[in-house]
Amino acid sequence: MKDVRITVLRRADYRDLQQKYENPIEHACGLREGMTWVSAGGQRPEGLCEEAWRSMREYVMVLAHGGGDFYDGWMKDPHSAVISCNDGFRPVSFLIELAGEPAADEKK
Repeated sequence: MKDVRITVLRRADYRDLQQKYENPIEHACGLREGMTWVSAGGQRPEGLCEEAWRSMREYVMVLAHGGGDFYDGWMKDPHSAVISCNDGFRPVSFLIELAGEPAADEKK
C-alpha cells in the first residue's frame, strides 16, 4: 500500500454565517495552510481532524491502493484529488497525493 500526503491548501472563514447560525465555541478548526500529514497504510494521520478525514478517506484509500483518475480526468495529476472538509462555517481544502511523488507545487 502506498503512502498518501495530505496538505492544507486553503482555509475559508465565513464569519457572516458563523454570526447568523453558529453557537459560540471556544476552539474551532486549528488547521493552517501548508500543514501536511502522511497517511501510512490508509490510516488517519495523528493530528488530522476526524471530520476532515471522513470527507477524504475514500480518496486516500483509492490512492493508497494505486488507483486514481477520479471522475474521468477531473485532476491534472490523476494520482491526486482536492477535497474539502464538511465544515460549512470554515471549510478547509486539502490536496491529497501520493507521498513518493514531488509535491504539486514542485512539479513542472
